[in-house]
Amino acid sequence: MLTRKQHDLIRFIQQRLEENGISPSFEEMKEALDLKSKSGVHRLVSALEERGFIRRLPNRARALEILKLPEASVKPRARELAAAAAAKSNIINLDAARNAKLPEPASNPEPANNNVLNIPLHGRIAAGAPIEAFEGTEILPVPAALLGSGEHYALEVSGDSMVEAGILDGDFALILRTDTARDGEIVVALVRGEEATLKYLRRDNGRIRLDPANAAYDPQYYAPHEVQVQGRLAGLLRRYH
Repeated sequence: MLTRKQHDLIRFIQQRLEENGISPSFEEMKEALDLKSKSGVHRLVSALEERGFIRRLPNRARALEILKLPEASVKPRARELAAAAAAKSNIINLDAARNAKLPEPASNPEPANNNVLNIPLHGRIAAGAPIEAFEGTEILPVPAALLGSGEHYALEVSGDSMVEAGILDGDFALILRTDTARDGEIVVALVRGEEATLKYLRRDNGRIRLDPANAAYDPQYYAPHEVQVQGRLAGLLRRYH
């Protein structure tokens, strides 16, 4: 079952295809659905593609094909059911949490209640080319069940280089603060003391290799002294529109 935004998007794509045979641009989709950014469109398109409603035609710009259409109307509880299904796979709806008034940052996470922890949210981190992280601090409420022992923080993901690991643009990566990692773990890597990125970490013939989870991106190679591990991925939160 689709969310209302997903339902609205596929209907809009269908309408434009029927009108002129060309699928709308991401900018047109953003405006039609009254979204704040194109990242929201990317998430909706990816969700429809994963559910088999549309597919992207390779080597063609603005090329989407509708494979099937949803039911004529969205049932009243579609959004609640979608959120409940996501929660079962440890990916939860953050709309209410992000819109709520947040408390002042604390030096250590403190329980908000028996089931929720408030952890620091530090800026954005790249799942693509490295960008700066830790640009500021807010507080993010997180279900305690998603976190194990140790100190945690969160980063908002920017980019698509980890999509094959299920990490999408706009997700919130929950990070266990640590300076060590085993080969094959997804880490926050600070590169040359300036830029941070979220990648698989591997050691390769005396070098550090940061691997994406997207065939469109190449691995990044660095000398060991150029890479500092600042945490390991512990979980994900995803906002649904």
